[in-house]
Amino acid sequence: MTTRGSFTPKQVGRALGVSEASVKRWCDRGLIAAERTGGGHRRILLASVIRFLRQEGRPLVSADVLGLPAGAGDSDRLVLRGGSEMFAALESGDEDRAHRAALNLYLGGRSVTQICDEELASSFHRLGVGWEHGETEVYQERRACEICHHLLYGFRGFLPSVSPDAPLALGGTLSDDPYALATAMVEVCLRENGWMAESYGTGLPGETFAAAIRHRRPRLVWLSVSSIASEAAFLRQYETVVEAVEELGVALVVGGRALDDALRREMSYATFCQTFAHVVSFATSFLPSSSGRVSEA
Repeated sequence: MTTRGSFTPKQVGRALGVSEASVKRWCDRGLIAAERTGGGHRRILLASVIRFLRQEGRPLVSADVLGLPAGAGDSDRLVLRGGSEMFAALESGDEDRAHRAALNLYLGGRSVTQICDEELASSFHRLGVGWEHGETEVYQERRACEICHHLLYGFRGFLPSVSPDAPLALGGTLSDDPYALATAMVEVCLRENGWMAESYGTGLPGETFAAAIRHRRPRLVWLSVSSIASEAAFLRQYETVVEAVEELGVALVVGGRALDDALRREMSYATFCQTFAHVVSFATSFLPSSSGRVSEA
């Protein structure tokens, strides 16, 4: 789902099924962001077109003009059966189909956070169940992960630029946890909601994660925990992170399938989140002056 490429008002008009003059008027009114070439001609980025379509609820008539997959813009059909469409695309490793489904859901009004929770996370749960029953191969899950990373990169390009004074959040996974998708989703979901979110990836030693917290001084820290090789080693690293957030009064959000009830009782955190919507809800509601050790939501 590319966000690159720029187009003339005439091309955008063909894609939207309107006149070139209409596109120019929308540009003049600020409804579609446009840049000017050295010769003074308008050029419109794909991301600007997508934001306009989403905000105004207009249809995409000829997706191919913008280099998008055939069928992009058929929002009503795919919003109704987006989950099954996305799962089928990921299960089969069909990247174009997944991009088309994701774009249609987004154009149809779904937020990135909703798509992550309702389509992507649920699809991976189904893939996991299929693997447990011998119906899905590991390569299918790995391919689906790669496709999802591409989708998230595309979504990030569609989002408005984050304000330079936006609150900072950072996160990742600790050592021995190689699962990158969840932390990447948190980053994009928070950015969608106005945060300057930075994922530092996977396999971070507790000491370096704590160093990042002390150096960057975020307002919120998230930790995705999908795999734990040794609970004792994990807790030692985790305590290093807790010391840093407590020192600075930062809210610590944790989540992930590896955190069962027994292990969580040995951990200190602001809130445990089971969905990306929960992360966003907490991030937009907690008090900046909180100690980072509020009760679990």
